[in-house]
Amino acid sequence: MLPNIPQVSPGIVAVSRSCFPKALSERRRAAIVSHYGGGLYECPVTVENELDARRAVDDVVANGVNALVVFLGNFGPETPETLLAEWFPGPVMFIAAAEGDGDLFDGRGDAYCGMLNCSYNLGLRCLPAYLPESPVGTAEELSGQIAGFLPVARAVLGLRGLKIIAFGPRPDDFLACNAPVKALYGLGVAIEENSELDLLAAYNKHMGDSRVPAKIAEMKAELCGDNPYAGILPRLAQYELTLEDWAAEHIGARKYVAFANKCWPAFQTEFKFVPCYVNSRLAARGIPAACEVDIYGALSEYIGACVSGAATTLLDINNTVPASIHANCSGDTFMGFHCGNTCAARLKNPRMGYQRIMKRGLEPDAPAPDITRGTLEGNLRPGDVTLYRLQSTADTRLKAYAAQGQILDLDCESFGSIGVFAIPEMGRFYRHVLIEKRFPHHAAVAFGHHGRALFEVFKYLGIDDISYNQPRQIPYPKENPFA
Repeated sequence: MLPNIPQVSPGIVAVSRSCFPKALSERRRAAIVSHYGGGLYECPVTVENELDARRAVDDVVANGVNALVVFLGNFGPETPETLLAEWFPGPVMFIAAAEGDGDLFDGRGDAYCGMLNCSYNLGLRCLPAYLPESPVGTAEELSGQIAGFLPVARAVLGLRGLKIIAFGPRPDDFLACNAPVKALYGLGVAIEENSELDLLAAYNKHMGDSRVPAKIAEMKAELCGDNPYAGILPRLAQYELTLEDWAAEHIGARKYVAFANKCWPAFQTEFKFVPCYVNSRLAARGIPAACEVDIYGALSEYIGACVSGAATTLLDINNTVPASIHANCSGDTFMGFHCGNTCAARLKNPRMGYQRIMKRGLEPDAPAPDITRGTLEGNLRPGDVTLYRLQSTADTRLKAYAAQGQILDLDCESFGSIGVFAIPEMGRFYRHVLIEKRFPHHAAVAFGHHGRALFEVFKYLGIDDISYNQPRQIPYPKENPFA
């Protein structure tokens, strides 16, 4: 697991309505713990009233539980069970027992009914909670549902402990990723915004830092010694140490950190490199470093790191795929690209390069690149992928999307960190979600299919506008039926 994301310690509390057998709920709770197979703390307090609820919360917190499963082993007491969600300081899941482990006279629990009242009471108290798609089941089925709760809980815990550190301002004429930070506070995320001059001053103070040679050695080992631009490594090592130290000194009361940093145009002329490779190395440790001061891009990357437990990246939804590269190209394929910020483990043949676009403007006549060196380039490794983003509108309403697909095993015949993405119904999704809802071109990328967990995270955060790549038989609201 990445060091910059939470470790989830789940616990289960059984609840029981006083007119149902308490032993029934406790027996069913024990069966879940047995099926789960270790790592699930079993609270000895069975909650029948408010005082039980307080004792149960105190018990699980004292035993290190940071994600709570509330189990309706029978109908359940509506007020005490929802007070658990109000009083417990972390994310909470609700599940309920199916029948079948006893007679339907004295052994019937009616939790199928009780879950309806539980949900109603959660709504009355305006409490967020995770309810899986099938919240009522057998011990074996519910054990699997609890496992599905863990990545959701990890993301919720991560956001509550996250500080996004930004160095800006955003580049001129680059409003695409500009969004108000007010919505971050509603998510429990802290934000620290700084000037790029603050970053430059901190970078200059690290000149001659004794740790630079060791950092250079790390980079050389990762690049396997095959680096025509090795001369840039001392500057990159100095910069990485600058960001590490800034995070350590500024994280404050928070536990986790992400960056959203300016990276052009003055960056190259003043720092004398491009920061992409350092961004890729931080991402490999679960510390997103979004380019172009994309604060919501950094936020999205971090959510994906929590959900997947692995490094994510941020790519432009960039260009179409010519038939010369993929003969079956269609509106459902595109190239995802960025200058060189994707970690080496996600690239087929990672190598250091330079930012060709920037070189045209900053050092067009130089025979070899200098201040535009520092990208990590290569084709993305093929496999399952999830494209997603959480974004604030100008009036601070949160919206999100997630779409699953594949990265194809193709040579993009281009530069940067780049890959061919095949997303089912991408053409329609591009038009009726990305364009229609005015999402920016930056997309967070999680490697693997994590749409289910991401969708549940967005729901838990209270986001009403969640889009996905709908199948053709489900038209988008403004999709022309005569097209």
